[in-house]
Amino acid sequence: MCATAARCACSAGSCENNAAMNSARRFNPAHRPPGDIEFPALCCAFQAGRLLVQRTGAALQLPRLHPGQLGAKPEESHYLGTLDGQHCFAVRLPELQPLPEGAELMGLRAFMLEAEDVVAAVAGLALQVVEWDRTHRYCGSCGQPTVAHASDRARECPDCRQIYYPRISPVVMALVTRGRRLLLTRKPGYAAGRYTVIAGFVEPGETLEHALAREVREEVGVETTKPRYFGSQPWPFPNSLVMAFSLEYAGGEMRADGVELEDARWFDIDALPDLPEPAHISRQLIDATIARLRNVSGGAS
Repeated sequence: MCATAARCACSAGSCENNAAMNSARRFNPAHRPPGDIEFPALCCAFQAGRLLVQRTGAALQLPRLHPGQLGAKPEESHYLGTLDGQHCFAVRLPELQPLPEGAELMGLRAFMLEAEDVVAAVAGLALQVVEWDRTHRYCGSCGQPTVAHASDRARECPDCRQIYYPRISPVVMALVTRGRRLLLTRKPGYAAGRYTVIAGFVEPGETLEHALAREVREEVGVETTKPRYFGSQPWPFPNSLVMAFSLEYAGGEMRADGVELEDARWFDIDALPDLPEPAHISRQLIDATIARLRNVSGGAS
């Protein structure tokens, strides 16, 4: 997952959210550039869904230049705000546009695992903005071409006045515990030997709590109780916001559904399989839950 998970550990009215606070200090979002902007600027530029990057030694960086240097039309550049005081743009590159010298294209998932947390989050935001703009060039109601909204980050139909804002799809993530054991699962095609937590989209009319119970019941056949919120994380594939919870087992015989999942097992916290990378909120949820369970049991194994 995107590396800027909004991790939350709430008790007795207190909340520590260091990752999100760090992101808020460094990245100031906006959708209209100031009139006196100076270039070069940071560019999150995408060509056929892949991000333009540069390397300086072992360091991975976003290029600093004017969006026009990349062959992008003005309407294909979107102001994002400032990152560490530097103006930042999301840019959609023409398919056959030659790349600047020393630059390369990189899959966003790979970039997010290698890049610094806040930079990865801004790149994820950029992809969502670029793809939203690309897929809303025409009105879904009357078919007329849309135009940029006068004040918001939105596209508007000048004919029927329908307005299209970037959409976010809510996803719930569930880590079920049973004493010292965690319920972990594998989807078909997942990395060999790797297990993770249950996740699924929230359906119309559902609360987060209902979605959690339904997803766990559908995928592994067990009932749950006592949902405990952990944190959230934007996930730009294509436009999700993941909200992670731990829950306690409340009954039922665990089994993988054979459709969404190819395997599901209970794992003791001292005998875990290969887990997701630390940048993913699923891994952060697992690690935090293990620490909490060890604390409850006094560290006994």
